[in-house]
Amino acid sequence: MKSQDIRATFLRFFEEKSHLIVPSAPLVPKDDPTLMFVNSGMAPFKEYFLGNGIPKNARIADTQKCLRVSGKHNDLEEVGYDTYHHTLFEMLGNWSFGDYFKKEAIAWAWELLTEVFKIDKEILYVTVFEGSKEDNLEMDTEAYELWKQFIPEDRILKGNKKDNFWEMGDQGPCGPCSEIHVDIRSKEEKAKIDGKDLVNNDHPQVVEIWNLVFMQFNRKADGSLENLPNKHIDTGMGFERLCMVLQGVQSNYDTDVFTPIIREIETITNTKYGANPKQDIAIRVLCDHIRTVAFSIADGQLPSNTGAGYVIRRILRRAVRYGFTFLDKKEPFMYRLTTVLSEKMGVAFPELKEQKKLIENVIKEEEASFLRTLEQGLLLLDGIISTSKTTQISGEKAFELYDTFGFPIDLTSLILSEKGFTLDEKGFQEALQKQKNRSRAASESSTEDWSVIREDAFEEFVGYDYTEADVKITKYRKVTSKKDGELFQLVFNLTPFYPEGGGQVGDQGFLKDRQGDVVYVIDTKKENNLIIHYTKNLPTNINDVFQAVVSSEHRKLSASNHTATHLLHQALRTILGTHVEQKGSLVKPQSLRFDFSHFAKLTADELRDIEYFVNARIDGKLPLEEKRNIPLQQALDEGAMALFGEKYGDTVRSIKFGKSVELCGGIHVKNTSELWHFKIVSEGAVAAGIRRIEAITNEAVKNFYFDTHSTLSEIKQVLNNAKEPAKAVQSLQEENADLKKQIEQLLKEKAANVSEVIQNQLQEINGVQFLATKVDLDANSIKNIAFGLGQKHHNLFLVFATSSGNDKAMITCYISKELVTERGYDAGKVVSELGKLIHGGGGGQNFFATAGGKNPGGIPKVLERAKDYLS
Repeated sequence: MKSQDIRATFLRFFEEKSHLIVPSAPLVPKDDPTLMFVNSGMAPFKEYFLGNGIPKNARIADTQKCLRVSGKHNDLEEVGYDTYHHTLFEMLGNWSFGDYFKKEAIAWAWELLTEVFKIDKEILYVTVFEGSKEDNLEMDTEAYELWKQFIPEDRILKGNKKDNFWEMGDQGPCGPCSEIHVDIRSKEEKAKIDGKDLVNNDHPQVVEIWNLVFMQFNRKADGSLENLPNKHIDTGMGFERLCMVLQGVQSNYDTDVFTPIIREIETITNTKYGANPKQDIAIRVLCDHIRTVAFSIADGQLPSNTGAGYVIRRILRRAVRYGFTFLDKKEPFMYRLTTVLSEKMGVAFPELKEQKKLIENVIKEEEASFLRTLEQGLLLLDGIISTSKTTQISGEKAFELYDTFGFPIDLTSLILSEKGFTLDEKGFQEALQKQKNRSRAASESSTEDWSVIREDAFEEFVGYDYTEADVKITKYRKVTSKKDGELFQLVFNLTPFYPEGGGQVGDQGFLKDRQGDVVYVIDTKKENNLIIHYTKNLPTNINDVFQAVVSSEHRKLSASNHTATHLLHQALRTILGTHVEQKGSLVKPQSLRFDFSHFAKLTADELRDIEYFVNARIDGKLPLEEKRNIPLQQALDEGAMALFGEKYGDTVRSIKFGKSVELCGGIHVKNTSELWHFKIVSEGAVAAGIRRIEAITNEAVKNFYFDTHSTLSEIKQVLNNAKEPAKAVQSLQEENADLKKQIEQLLKEKAANVSEVIQNQLQEINGVQFLATKVDLDANSIKNIAFGLGQKHHNLFLVFATSSGNDKAMITCYISKELVTERGYDAGKVVSELGKLIHGGGGGQNFFATAGGKNPGGIPKVLERAKDYLS
């Protein structure tokens, strides 16, 4: 079966079992701050397992894009070296939320695998939970008895807590699970070792393909378990592994999920998969990583230096360096794989086709950038090697290359070994561990269990209509982190506080009890469909009725900037073209940030036109036209713009200002006139094909113009109140340019005179023309003198020292290349050692180097010791 048919058959099977088929959620979760990426099939459904939401259907099936590269579930370093781990993978799943349980889940899994997919029953093994004394749990005899109806008992294996008890995290829903494993080895191999001895032992042909999780417990903060109100089913089947089994191959990479990409890599790199083990690893890395990066970009996560963006950049760079090292690709090429990927998977995941151009542009630019980093790293590594006094390179220096410049450690090790050097791997690992410890300490946090005050089925949000409301606290918990210290999370029966979302920051405000005591709400977020209010302390009387008050100023300014993003989006599409799509936003009281797809830097005229367009809508006093809880299709039919990568429900909220119509859950002004004015403060590139505009409205614009006027007044005073300050400044610039030319000419004349003096001061020592002296020149003049004399003499050894003020000194060393070659002199080593005498350091090439320091008083010793290098 082709992979497309396998996916379709799975979904059709469960659709016939009354399951609602839902599309894959985006890789980057929008309302779950606990997850960087969706790392399992159940992640998009956490709110249902936690009881914070009601699913559209009690039975659901899907194929979910998952990404595992960090935290507890980390497969990155295994990818490429084996044939069954991936960073991005598809998880086929069927779900029951309080409906069917073990009996149906087991029976249907067996029916699908053996009757529909026709997998030989004799190659299947299943595992059941053996129990845990630690958790006081008995063996899952219910699952064991159910499996006995389908499979001989000698192929029902008992698994420990590690393998057969699935947990969402340290806290939360969990339960025993039953894994289904398949043995696709040859008859000869099976005769040597029984398959049951290889289950869960990382054998590439004896692998788990399906995990049936029976969610029936909740793990509390103290580690204890309690029964969930309802029992749920959560299954996950690895799509790539299933394809391997059904297509009769021995590796995931031999399935038609990957072979078209492999063929394209072979063509681009002029290699043959299967011919060279190291090249095979590189090809598998590229195959896997291009999918991860492409899907992430399509879902709105661009490579960057922080958070999720850093993870994507790291994966892309891992692929680039494997291509660089093992496939000899020294120019961008990964972006060319986007075409075959979108052709292969674009039917099931249309975002790949719709975002293809953006994906290509971003990957190409990232590749080019990292290849420049590699080139710079190679030069830096050459410098480290040339100045090393031993054949072992310091682990700390290698870590600096890795940490500061992004130079891969395995590439460092490879280059060192080729040049006869070794790496202090222990020192590198120690430096790396110190960094990890610092990072871990900074992000360490603990979360207590919820303390439930009163039962409440649904937390109502009333913030669209009210900024004040009488509320009751339904539950709370304490969270402690190194970054924020001790905070409390409060949940109300209803709330006027808007939680962070859609790019808009969360509301702030306060709670006031009947005695007038106040507790401040410092932030509001949404987690697993719960609106959570952050405070630094708990109210004295937790059972009281509180007046919840949203900060009106914070809300007003945030709303102004959010409305401005809608008007800006409309302006960009009108002025630049309908190819413009929103790629991210940040709405704060102080300002707004808007990322969008566009291929070129905006001109001054375009920026002016955009400002004029938005301000015309502000001046037009357009009223807010809001529609709540309308069917998604109706909103789209009425012209509402849906943002790519967002997850919308069956009913949505539509926001309209004039001809700007968007689906949005954020807070907006009632009339565009409330924005007062719109001003762009910056425009620039975020990534290839992505631009960013930062802008302000309302009070920030007033402050901007006030500050600008104050600055202009100060400039006019400095210019003796010139009537035309711009012309006065231009005149000063021209005068300054003339003076600079005069100074340069004087310096050249001075340098020529100094050069002539130095020429007469040269001493011959051991066949070397030597001079160490102090000069009163700038660095560029000193360099010109040195190289000028170097053209006349091929046995020159010069050391120049100069100082400025009481705390700046500089040493320059020039050595003829002939002396460097014949006698092994090294200017870099000279300035590195002499630099210590001026309390500084430096380096450079073996024929020319400089050092700076803070102690001009050391210059006499520098000049005195310079001669020692000739002895």
